[in-house]
Amino acid sequence: MASGKIIKLVVFELLQFAAFSIPTLVTVEQFATAYQRTRETPEKTHYWLIVSCSIAYVASVSLLIWVPIKVILYKKPHLSKKIKGWRPVMMMCVVLTTLPSFSFSIAVTEVQKNVNGSADVLPDTLPDLPVSLVLTSLIVVDIIEKLRTYSLRGRQKSNEDKHIHITTLQQIKTVTDQGRENEGHSATPQPAIRTVASRPPGATTQSPAPELAGPQEPSFQSGILRMMSQQDVRAEIFLWSFLLWSDTIEMVRVAGHQAVYRSGWLYPVYIFSFISLLRIIFTPQNPLLNSLGILLQDLPFIFVRLSLIIALGTITPVLGLCKNVLVTLSYVYFNYLTRYRIFSTFELSSF
Repeated sequence: MASGKIIKLVVFELLQFAAFSIPTLVTVEQFATAYQRTRETPEKTHYWLIVSCSIAYVASVSLLIWVPIKVILYKKPHLSKKIKGWRPVMMMCVVLTTLPSFSFSIAVTEVQKNVNGSADVLPDTLPDLPVSLVLTSLIVVDIIEKLRTYSLRGRQKSNEDKHIHITTLQQIKTVTDQGRENEGHSATPQPAIRTVASRPPGATTQSPAPELAGPQEPSFQSGILRMMSQQDVRAEIFLWSFLLWSDTIEMVRVAGHQAVYRSGWLYPVYIFSFISLLRIIFTPQNPLLNSLGILLQDLPFIFVRLSLIIALGTITPVLGLCKNVLVTLSYVYFNYLTRYRIFSTFELSSF
């Protein structure tokens, strides 16, 4: 009987390969259908030619790139440990699946406009299946990559539970150390030795800011409230993986509006949406991820959404624009402006 590790590996690899190959096939099939409708002949020669090319493309990149890299990463785990900060599997999905799918989504409308000579013949809305399938498949691959280090059976503590446990241990250790120091000082009092750390010329000395005590959260030990307060890190991976890309999903859905895909605004929407998806290549613990989120998503989305609202009206949610502006300003303020003296005064009040 196969072990749980083998079953988990096989299921994960099959799901990832399906998420890698299916979006391209579906998107190209939509393009072939749209192109076939523009032909006056009832024969489906062009349709099957385009579909066969997509199958050949998926088969070639799978055999020449996907499978060899997967085998290398599985057979030689020491190589995967040397890869820090980014994920090869996500890079393959973004470059070999998402990019062609977005390109063919744009080509669906362009072929119809070029053949018929007008955008009036286009449907009122674009089909949502190809775009939703592309983004869902990319998120599924991301979730699988995050779940590889966890067991699918048994319970796992959430990050908040671990943080509370570590904080409690640190508090106990601090109280114990203080008690030992007080005993030592009462036995043999020693003069305090003041050490001055070396600092670069021109640096300003600042006293360490005291920590504000946060609000006390309730804890439930029994009953239905304890059952409702259960948290598992594996379930949180699913939750935050979809929430993280909700802004990009909303931006891509704007491309389905008839005022967007019938005009030239279709290109910036897809281009900047793809640029924002490049963040998924990096590991979740990469320290550059926050700044890349501002540079690749929030800052470009401010200009795209503001331009769409000015040119076409409120076809994109104003809430999304407010989110991009507030996230960008808060990141710049708390990470850079607070370093200056005028913004560095610590506020002791919690109100």
